[in-house]
Amino acid sequence: MTTRRALLSAGVAAAAIVAAAKLGGFSRALAQQKLTEAELLQFSRLGNVTLLHMSDLHAQLLPVHLREPSVNTGFAEAHGLPPHITGQEFLRHYRIAPKSPAAHALTAEDYVALAQGYGRMGGLDRLATAVKSVRAERGTDRVLLLDGGDTFQGSLTSYRTQGQDVADCIKLLKPDAATGHWEFTYGEARFNELTASLAYPFLAFNVHDAERGRPLLPSYKVFEKGGVRIAVLGHAYPHTAAVHPPSVLPAWTFGLREDEIRATIEKARREGTSLVVLLSHNGFDADRHLASRVEGIDIILTAHDHDALPEPVQVGRTLLIASGSCGKFLSRLDLDVRAEGLRRFRYKLIPLFADAITPDAEMAETVARVRAPFAAELSRVVGRTEALLYRRGTWQASFDDLICAAVRAERDAEIAFSPGYHWGTTVLPGSDITVEDIHNCTAISYPEVYRATLSGGRIKQILEEAAEGLCNPDPYQRLDRNMLRCGGLGYTLDARKPPGGRISALRQLTKGKPIEAAKNYVVAGWGNVSERVAGPPVWEVVEKHIARVKTFRTRPQSNVKLVSA
Repeated sequence: MTTRRALLSAGVAAAAIVAAAKLGGFSRALAQQKLTEAELLQFSRLGNVTLLHMSDLHAQLLPVHLREPSVNTGFAEAHGLPPHITGQEFLRHYRIAPKSPAAHALTAEDYVALAQGYGRMGGLDRLATAVKSVRAERGTDRVLLLDGGDTFQGSLTSYRTQGQDVADCIKLLKPDAATGHWEFTYGEARFNELTASLAYPFLAFNVHDAERGRPLLPSYKVFEKGGVRIAVLGHAYPHTAAVHPPSVLPAWTFGLREDEIRATIEKARREGTSLVVLLSHNGFDADRHLASRVEGIDIILTAHDHDALPEPVQVGRTLLIASGSCGKFLSRLDLDVRAEGLRRFRYKLIPLFADAITPDAEMAETVARVRAPFAAELSRVVGRTEALLYRRGTWQASFDDLICAAVRAERDAEIAFSPGYHWGTTVLPGSDITVEDIHNCTAISYPEVYRATLSGGRIKQILEEAAEGLCNPDPYQRLDRNMLRCGGLGYTLDARKPPGGRISALRQLTKGKPIEAAKNYVVAGWGNVSERVAGPPVWEVVEKHIARVKTFRTRPQSNVKLVSA
C-alpha cells in the first residue's frame, strides 16, 4: 500500500522562509504569498475511489482560530501513541518542520505568533471549494463525501435555529451520508425533523428503540463508485445517554454493539461489497480497539475526539482516519479497490487556510444569509482578553478557566465546575471577546448554571466519576478525552489507582485549606448530565462577568497534580 509522509505539501515548501523570519514580523501577505490553493489541494491521485471526510464541525460556518492541544494524555494501551502526542514530539514523529504551516495547523507550538501570520482556518465556503475541486478532478462517480457528525451544534445561530442554519449550508456540500452525537440533544422531534430535511441518510445501527430494542435509523448504505460496491456503516456516539441529561434526548438506547457491527459487515459482504467503511463517532481510542477486535472493516473514519492526524493509523488491515474539527481540515483518501477488495491507498489531510483558498460564492452567500438575523448580536463586543483563550487540553483549558471564574463570581460560589468539552474556538490575546466567542464555547441545549451546597465527600465523588470516564483502562468505557474543569479547587489524580481511589489531596485554593469530606461547600456549575436544573444560561453568566471585569487576564490554572498517566 502507498501512503505519504509529507502530507501537507505547503508546510515543507514554506518551512525555510518561516524559520528564517522573526515571528513578530509575519504578515498576512506572506502567508497568502506562500500558501496557495493549488498547493493545498495538490494530490497525486490513485485508484478508482476517493473518500472525503469531515467531522466535528460544531456549527462553525466561518473561518476560525483553533488551537490544537498542548497536552493530550493517553491512558493504558493508548499512552504515547498517536493521537496522544503533542508539540515537538508530534512534529518529530511526523517529520514536520517547526513553524511551518503544517506545524501551526496541527500543534500548539508558537500558536499565537503563527496565527497572526497564517490567519484563520476553515469556513464552509472554503470547504466547499475543496470538495468541488476534488469532485471536478475525479468525477462524482468516484467520490464519496462522508460527515462524521457533531455538525449541527456549537454556536449561537445553531442554538437559536436548532441546527437549521447549518442544515441550510451543509446541503450545498451534498454529503453522501452522516452519523452523529450532539445532534440528538435537540430532542426526538427536532432530530427527526432535521434529519428528514437532509438530502442524505443519517446512519447509526447502534441507536435502538428503548422498548423493542430495534434499530431506529438506517444501519448502512451501499454506494456504487468507481465500478465497485462500497458499504458505509454508521456508528453514532455510543455513550450519548451517559453524557447528556435524559430531558434533552430521545428515549432511545445507544451502545457500541460489536456483534451488530460483525453482522452488518457480513450482510454487506454477502451483497457483493468490495469495501467496508465505518463512519464512526466513537472516538479514536475506542475505534482503534474496535479495529483490533472486529475483522472486515477496511476504513474507519473516526470522530468525536477532534484529533487531526496527517497519516492514517493502521491496525491490522484497517485504516483509521482522523480529520480534526471546526472545518479546519478535509481528509482525502484515494483508494485502489478491486472486486476482491482494497489494494492500495494514498492519503492527505488538507489544511484549509482561509487566506489561501477562494471562497465558494454559493456557500458564502448562504452562510451570510443564515447569519444575517443574528449579525449585530454576534459581533457585539463584551470585553477583551490579555490571555490566549482555548478549549482543548486534557487537564486544563483557559476558556474553561474564564467560565469557572465567571461562574464562581456571578453565582457567589466557592467552587466551580465546567464540563470537559473539547469543542470551542480560540481567541487570540489582545483581542475583543464577542458574544459569538462566548457562545462558541457554551452553546448547548441545557445551559443552566446551577448553585448547590455539596459536601466535600460528594465533590470527591464527582471528580472520581469524571476520572473513571477519562482513565478507564477499557477504551470502550472512556466517555471523553478531557477531565472535568474546576475553579477554586485543586487535587491530585493517580491514574494507576482503582476506581474510587484516583483522587486525593483535595484543597480549596483560595483559602489554601484541605477539602473536608463532612464539610459543606457552595458549588456552581453547568452542563449537568443527570437532570435539568434551575439557573441562568451559562453564556449570560460569562457575559456579565466579562462586562464587569472589562479585560480578562489570568495565568493558566495548574490545579491538577498528575501522579501517573
